[in-house]
Amino acid sequence: MEKPRKLGSVKDEDHFYHQGALELLVFNFLLILTILTIWLFKNHRFRFLHETGGAMVYGLTMGLILRYATAPSDFESGTVYDCEKLKTGLPTLLVNVTNQVYEYQYKREISRHNVNAHQGNMMLQKMTFDPSIFFNVLLPPIIFHAGYSLKKRHFFRNLGSILAYAFVGTAISCIVIGLIMYGFVQAMVQLSQLKKGDFHFTDCLLFGSLMSATDPVTVLAIFHELHVDTDLYTLLFGESVLNDAVAIVLTHSISIYSPKENPNAFDAAAFFQSVGNFLGIFAGSFAMGSAYAIVAALLTKFTKLCDFPMLETGLFFLLSWSAFLSAEAAGLTGIVAVLFCGVTQAHYTYNNLSADSKMRTKQLFEFMNFLAENVIFCYMGLALFTFQNHIFNALFIFGAFVAIFIARACNIYPISFILNLGRKQKIPRNFQHMMMFSGLRGAIAFALAIRDTDSQPKQMMLTTTLLIVFFTVWVFGGGTTPMLAWLQIRLALSIRNVTLQCHMWLCLVTTLVASL
Repeated sequence: MEKPRKLGSVKDEDHFYHQGALELLVFNFLLILTILTIWLFKNHRFRFLHETGGAMVYGLTMGLILRYATAPSDFESGTVYDCEKLKTGLPTLLVNVTNQVYEYQYKREISRHNVNAHQGNMMLQKMTFDPSIFFNVLLPPIIFHAGYSLKKRHFFRNLGSILAYAFVGTAISCIVIGLIMYGFVQAMVQLSQLKKGDFHFTDCLLFGSLMSATDPVTVLAIFHELHVDTDLYTLLFGESVLNDAVAIVLTHSISIYSPKENPNAFDAAAFFQSVGNFLGIFAGSFAMGSAYAIVAALLTKFTKLCDFPMLETGLFFLLSWSAFLSAEAAGLTGIVAVLFCGVTQAHYTYNNLSADSKMRTKQLFEFMNFLAENVIFCYMGLALFTFQNHIFNALFIFGAFVAIFIARACNIYPISFILNLGRKQKIPRNFQHMMMFSGLRGAIAFALAIRDTDSQPKQMMLTTTLLIVFFTVWVFGGGTTPMLAWLQIRLALSIRNVTLQCHMWLCLVTTLVASL
């Protein structure tokens, strides 16, 4: 009996690897479709759906096909077996089944009402990324490119305002979202949609911190194409870059906040410990990233590496990646380290590079950013159907939408008012309205939400985060051009040209309909 079993296990292993190849092929085709769609949009100057929105549409379509066109390989998958002797979930479980011992590893908690026949679907499991792939592979190039491509003169001219929006604004947004969501959670408890004690105030603050990470990639792309006022672009871009770093460290600090007695009570010692962790991690990550960039600057300045552009580019890339890995290995935040590594590299190292290396590094990180960003947005669409433990709660989702809009308003308008008291060049009201409108959620919020889905509250947060990302990218991203026209924001490419393009599209559609 042993031999057939071993042969069967080898076949299962081969099947597992074949499914892995199929998974990569799916993403490959999704990216090809996205690239062709981007070309089509750029060729016809179509600005009402950004490439990231298109990537999500393709991901949703593919996820829908995978969800309902594939079936679990084992008919008993999804069956729940009671084990009364176990009181808690163990990291590793050894199970004796007819004198054969099998090893099982803990993945996450699943609601009894959420168990479905797709739990054993190997294809869906393969299409569900390990969160470490996002943080270790996909996010670093995106964050580094953001720092490396900063327009230094405009960034440092508006540095005080950017820091205020990124640090104070993110903290305000986190607290406001946390308080509003706690009110909705209490309402859910009263309506018997949640058990008392399942969702603590710290969970609401955790949701507030991850939802404070804005990602206006769609808006910024349209701003860049239309050559919107440089100060508005810099304020929004600078806020989103630093805000991502702050939100990541803030999420980590809140996750380790643990009052000794009541989780919903304020514990001064735990609070100051979390604040200390936040400041220590942020400062340490900043120092780590800057240190690696300075090493790169010194090496490129005092060696003859410029004679060998390939070696110079390789060293630049590896030192930048080392900043991220070193920070993670030291218990700091690699995303913050690689961001400030990118900023410092752009300020110091870039000028020491040869002409070939300057072009190569710019193109390399721009390409990696493009690819990683579209993979993430494709996966967001897939995850709505391939993630097997979604928890949809209408009241929680409604509360989240209300909370993020109120929090964004509490962030932008009061801080802008205070900043205008000391700024020579004021932030006009139409800029403030545009910044309020541009508070989209994207890759960082999703990556923070999917990083921990062990409990039911975390699964509810992931589901809600996905829906908010879809809505803001499609609705607010698509409405950027009309909003610029309505707010009368000055452009190099005038709104009249955009309106003329819209009119041409309308005439074309009318002609086609008439011909049919």
